[in-house]
Amino acid sequence: MIPVDGQTMHEVAPRFSGDLADRQTKIITEVGEALRATLDSYEISTALRIAHFLGQTCEESAGFRTTEEFASGQEYEGRTDLGNTQPGDGPRYKGRGLLQLTGRANYRDYGQALGLDLVTNPSLAADPAVSLKIACEYWKRHNINAACDNDDILTVTRKINGGLNGLADRRAFTSKAKAAVQRLLGLQLSGAPSGGETRPVVQRGSTGDTVADLQRTLRALNFGVAVDGDFGPGTEVAVMRFQSEHGLGSDGIVGPATWAALDDAAKQG
Repeated sequence: MIPVDGQTMHEVAPRFSGDLADRQTKIITEVGEALRATLDSYEISTALRIAHFLGQTCEESAGFRTTEEFASGQEYEGRTDLGNTQPGDGPRYKGRGLLQLTGRANYRDYGQALGLDLVTNPSLAADPAVSLKIACEYWKRHNINAACDNDDILTVTRKINGGLNGLADRRAFTSKAKAAVQRLLGLQLSGAPSGGETRPVVQRGSTGDTVADLQRTLRALNFGVAVDGDFGPGTEVAVMRFQSEHGLGSDGIVGPATWAALDDAAKQG
């Protein structure tokens, strides 16, 4: 089980200040306490599944700073396709959750699945821990794990958004989530850092001596990359090939687990 928690969410989320930061901290703290166990119960338990889940929920919750849509919900009034048949149902059953639950019918359906009376108490859907369960239940019903296993962010986004709105941010958040999860996997493989120097996580767009060291190692392993200190598409492809060949998540991000595998391969070579 990968030990994801509030710290992992902080590594993915954008930074805010003032009241926005306070709201974000409250949500991350409460979700973080239940994150590991809840994700595992829905089989969102591999590196790719967790990374996509965190990336997508970060975007849908405006950077983990709200579990309730900003609009009033008046636009849903009279929407019988959402089960809004009573006066006031639009605002009453507005979007809530890390992946927003909308409409009386969905509140009833998901509430029954979770053993909660969300129809009588719709604001409960905005509770951070409940909002996590709602998101996981949606994830399961739409079989999003399968798209995660293929690292298919387009399909994941369409299943959540219905289109590709905010795709650039979703990619960025998911990339940060992959790096955060990779760090956790590295700690699981090698134990907690002993206080010695550790190499930073590098990925596409990184530059500097650490990238050059990576490229030298890849060249020694017969990957045809230039040693220029610039983590461009050629280096990313080489890293992904190496990861795939060594049973790692082929995300192109070089964190502790990939560094360790590169070191082992270099010694054997």
